[in-house]
Amino acid sequence: MSKEENVVKYYVLCNSLKNVIRSGWKSWNVKRDRIESIAEHIFGTQMLAIAMKSEYNYDLDIMKVIYMLAIHELGEILIGDYMPFEISIEEKRKIEHEAVHKILSGLIDGKQIEELFLEFDDHKTKEAIFAFECDKLECNIQCKLYDEENCVDLKNQKNNTALGNEEVQRLLNSDEKWSTLWIKYGEKNNNFDENFMAVSEYIIKNKISSSF
Repeated sequence: MSKEENVVKYYVLCNSLKNVIRSGWKSWNVKRDRIESIAEHIFGTQMLAIAMKSEYNYDLDIMKVIYMLAIHELGEILIGDYMPFEISIEEKRKIEHEAVHKILSGLIDGKQIEELFLEFDDHKTKEAIFAFECDKLECNIQCKLYDEENCVDLKNQKNNTALGNEEVQRLLNSDEKWSTLWIKYGEKNNNFDENFMAVSEYIIKNKISSSF
């Protein structure tokens, strides 16, 4: 296979993520003409990383973070976007790693890119931890934006797999807004550092959709 063919093949594969809708929004029956795709989520995490590095002056390689975030959803090209309650963490990691290996196997730099993906997935280096927190916080921000548009009716959640989770049920019974329960669930399970937690709490307490 030629270099030119490798470039185009990889691009076309990644381009398909523009048409893969984030499963969380489908699961919660978000009602909107246009719902966020995986590709849009990737862009959002990168812009959030730039802002978090700017305002909190993290000592890390921000370009490495941006690269990690660019590839952190590669596996979903082949396996789709799973909700946490649909598949075990171990099973998702297994099939996702296999998918990423397959996607990158044709590129000359495929091995190095795959190693960077695995570093992100291990959440051990400071760049990987930061990138992971950007991934989770971006989701919280998007959730709040949808909530401010009144895109979700908590009384109309037929076939929502998240409702089988005990913690989700407890939050639902607290009569909080949809975005508040979503964000609080994330805060409890994602181990945000103090800066990410501060932004997350700001999201809960303030309207964020106002334009300049």
